[in-house]
Amino acid sequence: MTAFTAAVVGSGPNGLSAAIRLAQAGHRVVVYEGAAQIGGGLSSAALTLPGFVHDPCSSVHPMALSSPYWSKLPLAQHGVTWLQPQAPAVHPLLDGDAVVLERSVEQTAAGLDPVDRAAYMRAFGPLARRWSELCADALAPLGPPASPLLLARFGLLAGQSAAGLARRLFRGPRAQALFAGVAAHSVLPLDRVPSAAIGLMLQLAGHAVGWPLPRGGAGAVSAALASILADLGGEIRTGVPIGQLSEVETDGPVLFDTGPRALAAIAAAALPLAWRERLLRFRYGPGASKVDWALSGPIPWSDPAVRRSATVHLGGHLAAIEAAERAPWEGRVAEAPYVLLVQHSVVDDSRAPEGQQVAWAYVHAPPGDRRDLSARIEAVVEAYAPGFQARILARHVRSAATQERLNPNYVGGDVNGGAADWDQLFTRPLVQARPYNTPDPRLYLCSASTPPGGGVHGMCGFFAAEAALQRWPGPGARRVRALR
Repeated sequence: MTAFTAAVVGSGPNGLSAAIRLAQAGHRVVVYEGAAQIGGGLSSAALTLPGFVHDPCSSVHPMALSSPYWSKLPLAQHGVTWLQPQAPAVHPLLDGDAVVLERSVEQTAAGLDPVDRAAYMRAFGPLARRWSELCADALAPLGPPASPLLLARFGLLAGQSAAGLARRLFRGPRAQALFAGVAAHSVLPLDRVPSAAIGLMLQLAGHAVGWPLPRGGAGAVSAALASILADLGGEIRTGVPIGQLSEVETDGPVLFDTGPRALAAIAAAALPLAWRERLLRFRYGPGASKVDWALSGPIPWSDPAVRRSATVHLGGHLAAIEAAERAPWEGRVAEAPYVLLVQHSVVDDSRAPEGQQVAWAYVHAPPGDRRDLSARIEAVVEAYAPGFQARILARHVRSAATQERLNPNYVGGDVNGGAADWDQLFTRPLVQARPYNTPDPRLYLCSASTPPGGGVHGMCGFFAAEAALQRWPGPGARRVRALR
């Protein structure tokens, strides 16, 4: 007899979600984490100076509040406090006032060019009002939707490129720029499908639930998930990398919060060669080249409206962002790149000593790019906030190549777990009826390389655990109410 009836390899948000779901069903679960701390991309660390708390990867989590599974977990009871900026996101323009994504659809529309206000409310209002229903279908693997008419309405907008949708919906530059900045989170060229779908989901989330940050850092969410798992009897072992399947201490199901390549390597003896070769053809997109800053004070934005949000999109108008986001797919970084910036301290005073602040920014770079792009990033910020560079006390830089070295799931620096283009958005990691299953009935993939893909929501882990429970029901199983 082994001490555990199920195991998870990797403690990112999906691995922890899978472990919790298995434990809810009565399994005795062990989670193995190769790093010294849990969380993967959902973690916090002291990267610069004493007293400054940074997030090595994600910081702003609209999909965490939208997650159908996490909404049923007692995250608040386990220490998570969500902080909401005044506005979900801001898109400053050098040739005019900033465009603001407000919580209210109507207030957002009021800040656009008059010609686009009615179109914005028609497009976003009805979908934002039914956000929880939309999430139940959109954050799930392919299957019959619970709200088919709602999903069809979303699909009429989502089934095209972000650039194409922006130009079809809007005639003025402000609405086009706002949507382009949000859609650039897709890490896709904006003229490629389904960049519009990802942009729509994030922009709708801003209206429905905001773009919040957890107080104290992203690691607070991972700590809460670990605490919930501990209450259910689960165990986490850090600093324990798994190199081969025989090192896992269970005869029951094993779920992998890893990339497809790692699954193929660890479970090589258990999986057919042809299937492993298909896994190795899984494609990744551009990497993230990131810089974290310790600052002597707030960023001195030219437009005071930029201080209303923690999330800032620096890229100018639609055509400029379109060109910048095409560049890494062509093996280069644009001279004027699109910069995604987060200024945590506008809502969280626990991150830095009094009067000082933390912030980070990144650009998309070719896969595996080794360059320090901090100077290019800081030049962009300086253009919108003269005097910014004088406030930098310390910086911590991660190239796209460094991202992969520190987190093997980020192949080439791709923090989304694989290219989210049309061929891989719903059929991750392979085209098969059960995306989480492998030819071995004990082994399952639960990472962001499965549906619904990247983002901090835990749904990949939840659905992978549900797939495992169909064959490996836990003793005294407690079923969570169906999410679809």
